[in-house]
Amino acid sequence: MPRKLIKKYMPDEHRFRTHRTLSWLGDHIHDPNLFHLTRKSVSRAAMVGIFCAFLPIPLQMLVAAIIAVLARSNLPISVGLVWLTNPLTMPPVFYFTYLVGSQILGAPLKPVVFEFSLHSLGAEISAVWWPLLLGSLLCGLVFSLLGYAAVQLFWIRHVLHSWKKRRQERKNRK
Repeated sequence: MPRKLIKKYMPDEHRFRTHRTLSWLGDHIHDPNLFHLTRKSVSRAAMVGIFCAFLPIPLQMLVAAIIAVLARSNLPISVGLVWLTNPLTMPPVFYFTYLVGSQILGAPLKPVVFEFSLHSLGAEISAVWWPLLLGSLLCGLVFSLLGYAAVQLFWIRHVLHSWKKRRQERKNRK
């Protein structure tokens, strides 16, 4: 089962639930669905984590945790998948989402001249904000749905393969 593979890399459930930084979740952190490794919970976690990875905001992991609790998806996987956009991948991912948003809005691409000043940063962000936000939401939605479908298909394929293998082993024993 895919559970064995995933469980190998999952954090300890008890340690996760008693972690002091997650105390703000209250009783919600004790919902068993937040840690179950089922096809539904892992698929939802992929959808939540990938969507939040495309959000051009700080504290993406916090947003993923809140949505995971509300969607009753696997919390560690939801939060972990946010790291698809890490400091190395953020520039190309968000540039791509900016291009997508600019294309949809029909806005011309603006050359970004970056200086290390707060005023320059604010001016550049205000110039690209709407195309970036629209592109990020659209790409997040599309890629999260693809992630959901990919996990569903992988899980089903893996289970069918396990059943086939078991059937073959039973035939060999007879």
